[in-house]
Amino acid sequence: STTGGGGADSVVVPSADVSDGHVRWAKIKSTCRAIEKAVRSYKGDVSRVTDICRQSIVFRTLQDLVTCLHMIESDRSIRILRIKNRLDPAYDDTKSAGYRDLSLNMLVVTDETVRMGVENHVCELQLVPAEVFHLKSDQGHNRYVSFRNMRAE
Repeated sequence: STTGGGGADSVVVPSADVSDGHVRWAKIKSTCRAIEKAVRSYKGDVSRVTDICRQSIVFRTLQDLVTCLHMIESDRSIRILRIKNRLDPAYDDTKSAGYRDLSLNMLVVTDETVRMGVENHVCELQLVPAEVFHLKSDQGHNRYVSFRNMRAE
């Protein structure tokens, strides 16, 4: 994954309701990593790899993160398929090397996505508290990759 570190490529989300959100633009997951994940985590079932297209929005406050989640939930063009709440105090963070976020798997269904034939493409959106995101430096991500490799994920 290439979502490590903050920096100049973060873009302010223009919204009066979620003024502190920043989009962290990520590259599409590499073919090698997508195949590796399908084999290691999903016994070769590529349909379960749902984070090829992914982005992160970083929030200064949890209230801004919650506000954004409510805005997404109320958007009629978004169909949320799954919410993985790694912010829940009951979440076992040993599964993610301590990483925490709220991850949405979703479809974007608009006239344009239907016309392009991608309305069934599952995307991932990570809503991340700034305190957690800033720990996700290149070194932090490298530690996570080592952790993931030890778990064969």
